[in-house]
Amino acid sequence: MSAKAVVIYTDRGCAPTNPGPGGWAAILIMGEHRKELKGAEPHTTNNRMELMAAISALEALKRPCEVEMHMDSQYVREGITKYITNWKRNGWRTAAKEPVKNQDLWVRLDAARSVHTVRWHWVKGHSGDELNERADELVREARAALRTIA
Repeated sequence: MSAKAVVIYTDRGCAPTNPGPGGWAAILIMGEHRKELKGAEPHTTNNRMELMAAISALEALKRPCEVEMHMDSQYVREGITKYITNWKRNGWRTAAKEPVKNQDLWVRLDAARSVHTVRWHWVKGHSGDELNERADELVREARAALRTIA
């Protein structure tokens, strides 16, 4: 069975402060099918939410896929494409010998991506990209839902 092609857009945000109440969102598109995911946490960071968006999107896929992952986070894109190999080799330590922040989520993202072939793309945030703007809207919805629960 050949891998299915999936396009994913993710976003995240904490407001009114970072750290603070945060949300994440992912839009998954496979052919004519589209699925929107979102979630929130009462006290978190933008970086943790961006990681959760990518993790949740990849974990939602039921079989190996060819994934085009679009995000406005250089933190996640560069972490997963440039730094993770050295972090793992160095026992989850940075080049400065400090513990890697958010190691728990990096481990999950590494496992989630290992099932798929993922190409990581950076999109400039708030630049009019329709799917990036929709993901941002879903993040705001997730944070709003969190406020109604609290």
